[in-house]
Amino acid sequence: MDQPTEAPRPAADHTNWRTRPHSTWAFQHVREIVPVADIANDPARAAPFPTELAALDLAEFHQLTRTDGFVVLHKGRVVHEFYDGAMTAHTPHILMSATKSVVGLVAGTLHGAGLLDVAAPVSDIVPELARTAFEGATVQQLLDMRTGVALDAQALEAYRLSTGWDPAPPGAVQSDLRTFFETTTATHAPHGGPFKYTSANTDLLGLVMERVAGRPFATLASEHLWAPLGAEDAAYITVDPKGSARCTGGLCATARDLARVGWLVVQGGKAADGRAVVPAGWIDDMWHGGDAEAWNQGEFAAGFAGMRMRYRNGWYVVDDAPGMLFAMGIHGQHLFVDPRNELVIAKLSSQNQPIDAIATARTLRAVGVIRRALA
Repeated sequence: MDQPTEAPRPAADHTNWRTRPHSTWAFQHVREIVPVADIANDPARAAPFPTELAALDLAEFHQLTRTDGFVVLHKGRVVHEFYDGAMTAHTPHILMSATKSVVGLVAGTLHGAGLLDVAAPVSDIVPELARTAFEGATVQQLLDMRTGVALDAQALEAYRLSTGWDPAPPGAVQSDLRTFFETTTATHAPHGGPFKYTSANTDLLGLVMERVAGRPFATLASEHLWAPLGAEDAAYITVDPKGSARCTGGLCATARDLARVGWLVVQGGKAADGRAVVPAGWIDDMWHGGDAEAWNQGEFAAGFAGMRMRYRNGWYVVDDAPGMLFAMGIHGQHLFVDPRNELVIAKLSSQNQPIDAIATARTLRAVGVIRRALA
C-alpha cells in the first residue's frame, strides 16, 4: 500500500514570515514579502577581507542556536565563516534590532556633517510631534532609549500596524509610521530617565534624520555609511506603506558586511582602506558616553546581571574588561566588537523564539571561547 505523501510546506508570506518553519527562508528573502528600499554599496571600494582560517570547533553551537550565517574577524582577517542551508556569503539576512546599531552610526555621520543636532528636541525638528508623547524628547534620548514614552496595548497595536510588517486586519485602515507618530496618544514619564527599550524611538530617529537631511533614509545610509564602508554587497531595508524606513529592525545585509560594520568600529570609524567614515568622536562617545545609572535602573539590567553595562547611540556597551560593544536583535541576530583583541563576531540566525535566553547565554559563552582561543 502506498504511503501517503507529506503535504508541501506552505510558503512564507506576509502573515507568517517571522514564525518557523517559514522564518529560516523568509529572513533571507525579506524583499519578496514586504516592500523595501535598496541601500547601494560602491563596487569600486568593495573588497573581501583576507582569509586565514583558525581551528574553531563551533559546529554544535551553530546547530543549537540555529545559526544561518556566522563570520569571525580577527586582526582584519576572516578566521571562521559558516553558512547553513542555502545561505551564502552574499545572501542578505534581516538584522532585526541589530539594525539600531547601524542606524546609530548613520546618525553619527549626519552629526559629524553638522546636519543632526543630538541635543535638539525632536519636536523642534519635526513640529508635527508637538502635543504628542515625544514632544520635548531629544535626539540623544531616542538614540539612548531614554525617552519616557510608554506604549500601552492600544498604542502598541497602532504602532505595529504602521510598520508594514503585518497585513492590516479586515476592515482596518493601513496606517504608516509618520501618521502613527503624529497622532499617537501614548503617555510618557519625564524624558531622560532610566533605560526603557521602546523600538518606536529608533523608527522616529529615522524620520528625524530624513527631515534634517531632506533625503530618504536608504539614500543616507548608502551615501554616508554603506558605500564608503566598502561593503561587498548592497543592503536593503523594509519600508512602511508610504516608504519610510523601518530603522528599528528592517535592515537586511550579509554576515560579511555586518562584520565589516564591526571592523569599522574597531578601527575608530575608519573603513578597511583607512578612510574615515564615522567621526572618531562619535565612536569614542559610544565607548565613554551615556549613563551607567540609567542602565542600572532600566528594564534590561536584570537580564544582564553581573555585567557592568550602558546603552549608547544604539549600542550595548560592556564596561567589564576587556570591554565590548554589541548589537542585538530578536531571533538571534548579534554583532560583537572587541577592539582590544581586534575581534569582531557577526551572527545571523532564525531561532524559534523572538527572545531565547538559553541561546543568548550560549552565544555570550561562545564569544568568550572564541576570544580565548584567538588571544
